[in-house]
Amino acid sequence: MFHTVTLGRKVSKEEFVSRVPALRQGLLVQQVRLRDAGFPVICLFAGVDGAGKVETVNLLNEWMDPRHLVTRAYSEPSDEEAERPPFWRSGATCPRGVASGCSSRAGTACRS
Repeated sequence: MFHTVTLGRKVSKEEFVSRVPALRQGLLVQQVRLRDAGFPVICLFAGVDGAGKVETVNLLNEWMDPRHLVTRAYSEPSDEEAERPPFWRSGATCPRGVASGCSSRAGTACRS
């Protein structure tokens, strides 16, 4: 299972802007492939406040096909949720038949 990545690389704003169209197209292609793959995928974004979780989830919401996207927002877990395994509520709140998803403490995006 993929847990974390630290690249240590930086891309200039100009280079990023020039790559955006190809990145968006590639992301949409992968979204369709995952939707048709027949197994669930959930991406969880976690980290300290101000780390960019919300911005990342918002960007994915903007770039991906919104017809197959549901975003869930979470605050601190309730007492009942805290007794469950970590990230239990992420899976419990996604609709049946989810093909992929993204989650952070600020939100979860479930794709079907």
